[in-house]
Amino acid sequence: MKAFAQLFSALDQTNKANDKVAILKDYFAGVSDEDKLWTLALFTDRRPKRQVNTTLIRNWAGEIAQLPDWLFQESYDMVGDLAETIALLLPDPTEEHNLGLSQWIADLNNLQNKDEDHKKAFVLDAWTRLSREERLVFNKLITGGFRIDVSQNLVVRTIAEQFDIDKVVIAHRITRNWTPLSTTFQELILDKDDHDDDSKPYPFQLAHPLERSPEELGPLDDWQVEWKWDGIRGQVVIRNNNIYIWLRGEELLTEKFPELHILKDHLPSGTVLDGEILPFRDGKPLPFALLQSRIGRKNLTKNIIQKAPVHLMVYDIMEFGGEDYRQRPMQERRVLLETLFKETIPGTMLSPLVVSKNWDKLSELKETARQRFAEGFMLKRKSSTYEECPGPGDWWKWKTTPLTIDGVMLYAQKGQDRKVNLYTNYTFGVWQGDLLVPFAKANSGLTDDEIRRVDEFVKQNTLERFGPVRTVRAELVFELAFEGINESSRHKSGVVLRLPRIASWREDKKSEDANTLEELKDLLKLYGLQET
Repeated sequence: MKAFAQLFSALDQTNKANDKVAILKDYFAGVSDEDKLWTLALFTDRRPKRQVNTTLIRNWAGEIAQLPDWLFQESYDMVGDLAETIALLLPDPTEEHNLGLSQWIADLNNLQNKDEDHKKAFVLDAWTRLSREERLVFNKLITGGFRIDVSQNLVVRTIAEQFDIDKVVIAHRITRNWTPLSTTFQELILDKDDHDDDSKPYPFQLAHPLERSPEELGPLDDWQVEWKWDGIRGQVVIRNNNIYIWLRGEELLTEKFPELHILKDHLPSGTVLDGEILPFRDGKPLPFALLQSRIGRKNLTKNIIQKAPVHLMVYDIMEFGGEDYRQRPMQERRVLLETLFKETIPGTMLSPLVVSKNWDKLSELKETARQRFAEGFMLKRKSSTYEECPGPGDWWKWKTTPLTIDGVMLYAQKGQDRKVNLYTNYTFGVWQGDLLVPFAKANSGLTDDEIRRVDEFVKQNTLERFGPVRTVRAELVFELAFEGINESSRHKSGVVLRLPRIASWREDKKSEDANTLEELKDLLKLYGLQET
């Protein structure tokens, strides 16, 4: 547990990927296989079940710390995290221990079906033996609130480099159905699987942002034009009667998209497709937020699938009949796709080509992208091959100009990890008569210096406290940029924004200069789609 607590603390103090990989490698080199396995489980959302009610834990901590409830609550409000609050308030440990992470988790799991007295005795005994650093991790585990700012992709990279195994093989292995109670580290990671190679995707070809006049690209006839769809880039691999669905970033999420599994019944083995996974119904895309909510669900229920059905908008083909097609020109690959998708395959459609007389007409058409739940155009040279690192001239993404609105900061909340002591998450409002109506949240776009200045403003201008959230004086105005706007009955403003972020701090404006809800809804009329 000491090693895992030190790992947790070290990872929390850096946001550099290479540093995190080095820290993880040092950790995996020094702990038992059992601890390695449970660490993988925790980092891939396989947390142990919560065995103790958080209200009880809070009461026991207040009792041990000898604090009245109001003072504990004030401390909790200041820190914003129950596990950390308890770790800070408890007296220093009086004993020591030499148990590893896996042993502590086994003891936590053994609390199931135990009575309250037994659970209390265990928790209090743990607090007397764990250091403050260890208590933080223990408290997060026992309250069910364990989270860490390490992506699954970073964990995959670490294990792959540490044990000299192909990265996509590790991604395949850790995304299978497993728990630390059903396998060992040797079986999961080190033992060879005959089907490892079946799942391997190709590196995605990426496009460069087009930040110059499209006329400079030459004749429009040299280019294949498609809509840049607002979904999640995915690669479908069909080999040996199995299907694997990868997202960009080498995330294997096959089970998240059961509607697409039918592809293996319609396409020959040895087929690999590139495309965009979209929420889709009645022949048109749905708001991206529906797909986000679906991806974030641990259990994919029938109701969720009905609410947010998905489609694969097919862009390209990299393998057919087991043969690598990437070096064939785009135009030839497109002809093959049109043959394969001549008849309808449920859950999929070939991304339609956009035809235009000239670049000017195409530019005008681009402005309709938001109404189609698209972000602009993809421009692909017809003679181009499919490359992991293409030259900056074959594939371009020509996006629409972001929409902007000026809003007033209404609420603030502290960030996570390295920004846990700074107010970095903000809620903004626009005017509806004499009232400010919340319409968006954002936590990116400010410089470190601006974050510190806003943090100081929040601390000096707090009006109300609601747990970790602070209501502040409505004085600061920010310009927000966003990619799209849609109707939403779940939000007080009646709208939801796509990818809102802070474009600038408008220190030249007063709060009364911010935009109105009517102006925001004018953007909805121009560029948004009604809720489905």
